[in-house]
Amino acid sequence: MNVRGLTSSVVLLTVTACAVGPDYHRPAVPVPETYRMAGEAPQSQSIANLPWWELLRDPELQKLVGIALEENKDLNLAAASVEEYQARLGAARIDYAPQIDAVVNAPALGRLNGVRLPGFATPFNYYGQTELSWELDLWGRIRRANESARAQLLAREDNQRAIVLELVSSVAQAYFELRQLDLQLEITNRTLRSWEDSVAIAQARLRRGLIPKLDADQFESERDNAAARKAELERAVVQKEDELSVLLGSNPAGIPRGQALTDQFMPPAVPAGLPSDLLRRRPDILESEQVLAAATAGIGEAKAERFPTISLTGLLGVASPQLSNLLTSGTGYGAAGLGLAVPLLNATSLGFQQKVAVALAKQALARYEKTVIIAFKEVNDALVAIDTSRRETDAQEAQVQSLQSALHLAEERYRGGLSNYLDVLTAKRNLFDAELALASTRRLHLVSIVQLYKALGGGWSTPVRESRLIPEPESQDKGAGDASSH
Repeated sequence: MNVRGLTSSVVLLTVTACAVGPDYHRPAVPVPETYRMAGEAPQSQSIANLPWWELLRDPELQKLVGIALEENKDLNLAAASVEEYQARLGAARIDYAPQIDAVVNAPALGRLNGVRLPGFATPFNYYGQTELSWELDLWGRIRRANESARAQLLAREDNQRAIVLELVSSVAQAYFELRQLDLQLEITNRTLRSWEDSVAIAQARLRRGLIPKLDADQFESERDNAAARKAELERAVVQKEDELSVLLGSNPAGIPRGQALTDQFMPPAVPAGLPSDLLRRRPDILESEQVLAAATAGIGEAKAERFPTISLTGLLGVASPQLSNLLTSGTGYGAAGLGLAVPLLNATSLGFQQKVAVALAKQALARYEKTVIIAFKEVNDALVAIDTSRRETDAQEAQVQSLQSALHLAEERYRGGLSNYLDVLTAKRNLFDAELALASTRRLHLVSIVQLYKALGGGWSTPVRESRLIPEPESQDKGAGDASSH
């Protein structure tokens, strides 16, 4: 058989060869027909289809999110990781091509008295040669390595998307918490001024002998309690600003404010969509699936290492004892053939390596299944938080209105001498606590919507799977760890 025929046969054999080890199929996981807290009927629409800027409409908050997406250090780290695995995939693809090396030799300075063999180069010749080695991927080791590298790259891309979603939600949550503290500080300042007025009135009544000193001391105690709460909130405001600064990738600094907590956009409805969409939308699920795909390909790669390696090798060059005769006729040489490498002493070690690969795939499968379970749990937690915080807010707003009316009546009766100081103390303390609790619940309602958006994998309205390099499975009966060879 001539060289051309040999080459054609080798290429045909390589192309038609089948990769050993299991092919990846997305494992079957139980998916509910609807979310537990979303009602009976499945919802085709989802709040996750909204871009984040349509959900977070505060202009200052949008600016903060934009800064974070540009400057956050975790996101920059994730982007660099994607670049790393793009390069790794490129390196893995090179293994498909022949490896060609060039060698040039010049004897050491001095008289050449060594043995000079005709036909091929020796260390005592001047020579230049190219060496070719092309591994025939009969068992699919290179293909499995490329599958693994490709899946690892996709996992890093999904991790980057997860960090983006986490960053948007973290900035929004911290901003709403900051606006809650601002509102509570405003309530505390107003309450503190009210207590100072009450203390002034009590001191005047004490001087006229209308009340005992115990009454005046109680008013002063409540005023001091409000002053202490103010200091506590001022500390929390600065610490929350520092937290936001870190998310923005900057040193601690003041944070600009936009709309008040009570003026933030509240979507009239928060549909969760279909549970089955969660598997194709949440970046952490997609990331864990790609890790599983890479681990599955690793089984085939480890298994192929146990088979003989067949390579097409070649050598072509020119050699001469004299540099002046290096390119004259008769100095060329060449050879071609097949190389065979069989694992012998390391066969047992390679067997254990395959067991390691199988165990890693089992671990990746368990992490994938756990990630899916946690995802459904987070969606249900956010849905129940939205529902209960909305009802809690309505009840607390009614409570605050009632306590405002009660305080007004108590103060009028106290000034008129119709009731004692305890009625005023109780009413003012209850109103103060209720207003602080209402601010906290309003923040909880807003944060719960953001958490639902994050739990649903919001912001990625385009189906991610369309751009994946690993196709959808034809069936979901097969999972990782299938040790069948092909």
